[in-house]
Amino acid sequence: MRAVIQRVTSASVTVKNKLIAKIAKGLVIFLGVEKQDASAQARILAQRIQELRIFGDAQGKMNLSAQDIQAELLVVSQFTLCADTAKSGRRPSFDRALEPALAEKLYLEFIQNLKKSQLKVAQGVFKEYMSVHLDNDGPVTFILEAKQGNA
Repeated sequence: MRAVIQRVTSASVTVKNKLIAKIAKGLVIFLGVEKQDASAQARILAQRIQELRIFGDAQGKMNLSAQDIQAELLVVSQFTLCADTAKSGRRPSFDRALEPALAEKLYLEFIQNLKKSQLKVAQGVFKEYMSVHLDNDGPVTFILEAKQGNA
């Protein structure tokens, strides 16, 4: 399971010109689910994201977590994070991505794990073409992975 997280001052998702979700200060989490992923990765990655100290303290140092500041979270499914671009061709391979029905199940488990933290959690629409608007704060962007064996 792979996530690109961006610290934001605000963010929103629209589908077919309809506002689906919006958040204030917090994190946008783009989530890719791969074939070898299971519930353990969804749980561990959610916990890591909640506890990662990437928000500034009074001195401006990254010493505070999403939990510490009661950040708002916006989760967006993004299977393109599972792309393999290592080959010399011009088209990415998505063979590592988990089939949609199973990926959606783990995506929803990931969201449920985040909600256990009592933080506000919003989400995009799985398997829909979405327009994501965000104001990156910093900019601060991290890539996190939870794989079997290193989760």
